[in-house]
Amino acid sequence: MSVKTPKSPDRRPGRRGESSAPYLLLIPSLLATAVLLGWPLVKNLVISFQNLNPRQLIQHLTEWAGFSNYQEALGSEVFWRVTLRSIVFTSINVVLIMVLGTLVGLLLARLGRRMRTLLLFGLVLAWAMPTVAGTTVFQWLFAQRFGVVNWMLAELGWESMADYNWFGSQVSTFSVVILLIVWQSIPFVAINLYAATTTISKELYEAASLDGAGAWKSFTSVTFPHIKPFLWATTFLEVIWVFKALTQVYAINRGGPDRLTEILPLYAFVEGPGNQHYGMGAAISFLTIAILLVLTAYYLRTVLKQGEDEL
Repeated sequence: MSVKTPKSPDRRPGRRGESSAPYLLLIPSLLATAVLLGWPLVKNLVISFQNLNPRQLIQHLTEWAGFSNYQEALGSEVFWRVTLRSIVFTSINVVLIMVLGTLVGLLLARLGRRMRTLLLFGLVLAWAMPTVAGTTVFQWLFAQRFGVVNWMLAELGWESMADYNWFGSQVSTFSVVILLIVWQSIPFVAINLYAATTTISKELYEAASLDGAGAWKSFTSVTFPHIKPFLWATTFLEVIWVFKALTQVYAINRGGPDRLTEILPLYAFVEGPGNQHYGMGAAISFLTIAILLVLTAYYLRTVLKQGEDEL
């Protein structure tokens, strides 16, 4: 006579705990984000609805202004001019960063080990340099009287450039700022792109070569499809990083000459703490966030739509 033994319950320990462990580990970082980012955003939003200046700060007064700060900013022609300037500035930078960064990343994938290590070392140094320090170097390079760039151009035959003021006009100042930001951003794109290329199987390139594909055909049929998700994600990050490039623009020439190189973050700083009208500065900063969210939402919508089309 056989006796049926009941099935023993699942005694694998910690199964439910293991499933919740990743979420528990996220709690400290989420709390830190809420305290360090969430609370300042909430406080800034409250200030944007107030008429806050030194008198209110000293006397601890709260004067609610409603939407007047937003109405004044949106009704200002200067705000929309700065907004358009910021979008154009961001577009030019991101295009140059992604094109040049991609080319350098592909170059890293084709170099030998020693040259690749040397180039990676130089890229890491450029990327690790503090923003203010890098900006100071560019100010020295493009200085009017003793700058290396003017001296080099004069030595090459452009005598009129010996005493050229690169920070005297809107176009030349923006040219220096764009060159600075592109120089600072290329290492991030190039190194990450090179890392993405290392995940591509060499057998795919061998198969493409057997089919008679050249360098360009191998790139379009093998390399680009594999690095495309990386390119989309990196472009998204660069749009955010360039759009809020306050430090470089301010340190180069404080938004000059005549405030012609101000972008939205610097405009919010000048109109807020600069003019001691903190409510207006807070309102402009939130409008800046809203514009950036609209741009990124449009970008993400385009990416998702292309992904659906490919499926």
